[in-house]
Amino acid sequence: MSKLTHNYAFWLFFVAFFILFPHLDVIEVNIMEARNFITAREMVNNNHWILTTINDLPRYEKPPLPTWLTAISGIIFGFDSIYGMRIPVALITLLLVFGIYKFSQKIGLSKIQSFHNGLILITSFYIYFAGRDNQWDMYTHSFMVVCILFLWDLLNGSKKPLFNAVMAGLFFGFSFLSKGPISVYALLLPFLIAYGFTYKFQLKDKKLYLFLILAIGLIIGLSWPLFVKWADPATYLKVTKIESSRWGNYNTRPFYYYWSFFTQSGIWTVPAFIALIYPYLKSRVSNLKAYQFTLIWTLASVVLLSIVPEKKSRYLLPVLIPMAMNTGFYIEYLINNFKNISLKKEKGIIYFAFGLIGIICVIIPVGIFIKIKNDLAGFEFWLIGLSLSLLVIAYVLFTNLRNKNFTKVFYAVIAVQVAVVVFGIPFTKLILKNPDYASAKAIRQTEKNLGVKTYELNSFTPEIIWDYGFSMPILLNQKTKKPNLPSESKFGLLALEKDLINSKKEFQNYNLKKVSYIDLNHVPTDSKKHNDRLTRIYYIVTKK
Repeated sequence: MSKLTHNYAFWLFFVAFFILFPHLDVIEVNIMEARNFITAREMVNNNHWILTTINDLPRYEKPPLPTWLTAISGIIFGFDSIYGMRIPVALITLLLVFGIYKFSQKIGLSKIQSFHNGLILITSFYIYFAGRDNQWDMYTHSFMVVCILFLWDLLNGSKKPLFNAVMAGLFFGFSFLSKGPISVYALLLPFLIAYGFTYKFQLKDKKLYLFLILAIGLIIGLSWPLFVKWADPATYLKVTKIESSRWGNYNTRPFYYYWSFFTQSGIWTVPAFIALIYPYLKSRVSNLKAYQFTLIWTLASVVLLSIVPEKKSRYLLPVLIPMAMNTGFYIEYLINNFKNISLKKEKGIIYFAFGLIGIICVIIPVGIFIKIKNDLAGFEFWLIGLSLSLLVIAYVLFTNLRNKNFTKVFYAVIAVQVAVVVFGIPFTKLILKNPDYASAKAIRQTEKNLGVKTYELNSFTPEIIWDYGFSMPILLNQKTKKPNLPSESKFGLLALEKDLINSKKEFQNYNLKKVSYIDLNHVPTDSKKHNDRLTRIYYIVTKK
């Protein structure tokens, strides 16, 4: 039993599994996932593995490695299985978590502190959110963490420099082939800055190996874009211009937009913020140099991301990786010294931060019950499980805060996240509920009954195409901005009513009959979050 208790790899896997894998198919597919899923489906169905497509149109905006892995999962589990389509990103997040667990040991931290760092990482809000959302970000940063693992060994005098250089180069290339140079800029470069400031570079006899890393990484990472540029130069150039212009002209935010980055860690917001206060924590950590390293790595990543005009909250994902290790130093201090803290303000912050979590544990089941009390049928198990687990956790939190046993407080916080995922996620089906929801799959039966082919009028919505199950031709002529009507005398048409009104001249020789509609929103039509982009009216169009 003692061996199992101290088997930190096992317990890290246990927690990560229950954070990442339960209810993977409950949350709706978002626009980024839909793009990935459609491209994966067309890779398999149309053999578009290299010249990737979405709705049978070129899709070169993102490198294909994550989509290749998703396509393989689609082959194994079927493209109708949302759960199966999300398994690759959950597995790649496990790679990230264990990468940080191993890396924490490499910088001189104990196994138990490294274990805690892994737990903090997997329970940080945007890490486990992105780990259940199959888009490109998690892949590029997970592969880069593995690259950094081998690079660390190389920089610190490993006996296998060639092996470490080759492996670092491979994972550098995999990261590049997942989302271009994003992780090089947002994770690797800040790591190098932090390493240079903290440990100093000793590059004697290592320059050739560093060149080998770069060479292998660029050969792998640039292989796909260079091939696409050769095979389809006009489209590639067009896509490149659009993507590069977005860095300075699209979704721009002020420099300070990311300054609340620590809030993306969710339940660790207060500890993460305190861990960033160097004057306070520098005399309280057991490994000052490692703490300085993770702090500089975190802040360098934030600053570099802040320089780029285009900003989105999900771009902060790489910051949360070193920040989890940095937060671990504060947690370690509390575990070792909580009983000896005498300063009232210091104790007050701890009681506030972790007592608040206990209060939230009580509020969550009560709030859910009030919200869904009239629709509980079939959800009783989840409500009982959530209520009992959170109330027990709240009791453990309050009891051990009073007894100043911070180890149990820490593990109780981890348990909160596990309980919310395991028992709480099913309630999204009731909380996010649209009585007018109508799947795109339903129109396929109408097509079959009437013997028609369906077209989109102006543009396609990825979520609709994914849900529909096949690609769908678009009638819009990009040059004239008018629809090119099909030759059939009878066909199906998906359109927003306002778009059809703008094209009424083109349809003056046709009769249009509304037969159904699509609404993939998971909120009612009267909600501010209801999005017309996810709706269509389905017409049967017949030539007069």
